[in-house]
Amino acid sequence: MSPLSSSPADHPHTADLVVFGGTGDLAMRKLIPALYHSDRDGRLSPESRVIAMSRGGLTDADFRGKVDAEVRDQVPADDQAGWQRFLGRLHHVSVDVGRDVAGRNTGGGTDGGTGGTDRRGWGALARLLAGHEQRDRVFYLASPPRTFGPFCRELDEAGLVTPRSRVVLEKPLGHDLTSAQRINDEVGAIFDERQIFRIDHYLGKETVQNLLVLRFANAFLEPIWNSLWIDHVQITAAETVGTPGRRGYYDHAGALRDMVQNHLLQLLTLTAMEPPARSDREAVRDEKVKVLQALRPITGTEVERFTVRGQYVGADGMPGYLDEPASTPPTEASRRVETFTAIRAEVKNWRWAGVPFYLRTGKRMPYRRSEIVVQFKDVPHSIYPGGAPNRLVLRLQPEEGIRLDIMAKIPGAGEVTLKPVPLSLSFGETFSARVPEAYERLLTDVLAGNPTLFMRRDEVEAAWRWIDPILHAWESQAELPEPYPAGTTGPAGAHELLGRSGRAWHEEGA
Repeated sequence: MSPLSSSPADHPHTADLVVFGGTGDLAMRKLIPALYHSDRDGRLSPESRVIAMSRGGLTDADFRGKVDAEVRDQVPADDQAGWQRFLGRLHHVSVDVGRDVAGRNTGGGTDGGTGGTDRRGWGALARLLAGHEQRDRVFYLASPPRTFGPFCRELDEAGLVTPRSRVVLEKPLGHDLTSAQRINDEVGAIFDERQIFRIDHYLGKETVQNLLVLRFANAFLEPIWNSLWIDHVQITAAETVGTPGRRGYYDHAGALRDMVQNHLLQLLTLTAMEPPARSDREAVRDEKVKVLQALRPITGTEVERFTVRGQYVGADGMPGYLDEPASTPPTEASRRVETFTAIRAEVKNWRWAGVPFYLRTGKRMPYRRSEIVVQFKDVPHSIYPGGAPNRLVLRLQPEEGIRLDIMAKIPGAGEVTLKPVPLSLSFGETFSARVPEAYERLLTDVLAGNPTLFMRRDEVEAAWRWIDPILHAWESQAELPEPYPAGTTGPAGAHELLGRSGRAWHEEGA
């Protein structure tokens, strides 16, 4: 079986999928719809169940009604019977998180159990799972990272962790290397590494998987995938939205922790990794770790030279970060947090020596777009005026696809005039099928026990080792993030980052 392969749809795994935070935003927007589509496509066995854990105090009927109200608009009109079948899989168990991880009473819990969860809630889950010990059990922690260790301990003390169990950890995994190591230690004390699936939904996108296919299943590209032919690489994740209602979270996260440490570094590793020597499931992850270990550290005064941080301010009727609706007024942390960051990274190995990787992410930008741009070098000697380097664009969102810009002659007699022409692959148009959401693929892989598209412990910690010095340097700086007007492409410093070497960010239509 290929490392990117999941188990066939005609042999779906029977599993109980327990979602902590099962009534929250992630569950309602992503997980439940993904599981419904998996069911519709035959990737869930008839006996598989979805069990939501929350403090909602809901019955099974209440939870099914909530899902029906919030997700039904994603159900095709001709699949109402399938939708009712899926709703029948859903269950709800109430568990009261009555203490925080330090043991201080936060109201609600009275049992005093380890980690502060209501022992009656765990008992109800145990009764629901009883008699199904031979099934796969997937515990999906769609909850704050501080709960990962306590929840895993509770599962173990309730006797719910079996050899066929797996646990899925949502990002962010900690806020620095030390906290990530602590979470890994706590979860690793209960689950073996092979049972731990650290999820990054970017890795479930079709374009990301097609990047590996494009590189390793086509003979023409790999010979030029190196510093001899590639000038630089840009990885961008831009959002038009701000942070309304989320400033409390974002004040302590910022763009570097929220996007770069996970999403953008994952895309960098898949772009820069060496071809795996074997076809087993660990080979891809081995090569990704090597890329992170080869990243040139950015420390000391280099942080100011190779990184940019910005914060959006009000413009054109859009509020600034400090003016976004929030439950509390801005703090000093609010003023110092970055909503935009750009970084010039280098992979110090033979393939990529001298090739800069530019990472960029920001909120309140003029477009919503996630993409990888591979800019090739100029032809060694052009006999035609007006030429431009070739460029490969891999678009992750909003429309997933691949585009190769080549030079072509504009039809007509007389002087030869060149124009960049795109060779495009749109997955939706080419394959005439619904492109599955990333979580569909990743949940299928979890149920199949395929870890290829999930992060290993050494991978997560290697990413934090590279990020931490940048965070520490920013925290020690007196300067605030550079302001940029909402609805623009970021602060001036981000454009200077590339401009110093005669390069520019790839923008729509450029």
